[in-house]
Amino acid sequence: MRRALLLYNPVAGRFPVKPFLKSVTKTLADAGWTTEVVATKSGQHATESARQAAAEKFDAVFASGGDGTIGQVAAGLVGSETALGILPSGTANVLALELGLPVFYWTRWWALKENARTLANAPIHAVDVGICNGQPFLLWAGMGLDALTIHALEPRIRVEKFFAFPEYFGTTVWNASQWKGVNLRMWADNVEVEGHFMVAVANNIRRYMGGLAVLSPEAHMDDDEFDLWLLSGNNLADALMRAYELWRGHHLTSDKARRIPFRHLRVAADSPFLVQADGEPLPETREVVITIQPRALRLLVPPPALGLLSKI
Repeated sequence: MRRALLLYNPVAGRFPVKPFLKSVTKTLADAGWTTEVVATKSGQHATESARQAAAEKFDAVFASGGDGTIGQVAAGLVGSETALGILPSGTANVLALELGLPVFYWTRWWALKENARTLANAPIHAVDVGICNGQPFLLWAGMGLDALTIHALEPRIRVEKFFAFPEYFGTTVWNASQWKGVNLRMWADNVEVEGHFMVAVANNIRRYMGGLAVLSPEAHMDDDEFDLWLLSGNNLADALMRAYELWRGHHLTSDKARRIPFRHLRVAADSPFLVQADGEPLPETREVVITIQPRALRLLVPPPALGLLSKI
């Protein structure tokens, strides 16, 4: 029997998942897994529990929650032989959208069981992990307007999550109407850039903006390389235009957006700025250093999502 730990965030998403976890453990048991179930108490607890499971040679840790929870669990598995399985039950779950996994919701109460069945015998592939000022991340690390919004919203109580999109949009518009961008100096491998930006985001996946936009259509999760996207602007009209361009895919040809592939990135500013990683707020800082740990995380990948990988 293969051993798994199922870590679930009891406050993630719009509806509690606990009543549906028995169907997950039964589905995994039918596929040859024995599963322990633990509720996370905090992000640190999620990371430490995953790290302990790796030390005890569990075959996999299944994470049920949003992108933040999944990133916290992943942080405990980096560099280990224990694989990560994603059972999305959060508010946005952009990584699940990327992998083609349906997100648990009251109209999709069967999603957890279906995903457990999909992942029970899914192939395991190693993917890259970003490290932003010491914090591992799987999706993105953002500086600027997106970080301002994340810091304003998180953490949220469950009732707020029913209005996640309008709340996110409204908070972003408010911030954009008050904030004029940030002056940054960046060193991305051998490329040096200096300028005034509304958003600077390093990404390892294709989707962004809550999954509504495809930021990097050619991104692969295992190619030892991230993209740095720089979006220019200094007022609300600019912010709305950048959002529209992202949504329509026009940023790929816009002179207000620039993509720089990198393996090592340093970002500096004269004044403190906010940072977010995988939708979780990080401390205010004057400098960000992002490095890549190539193929440092073993991930259970649904077969239809194998196109996200370059090394198969």
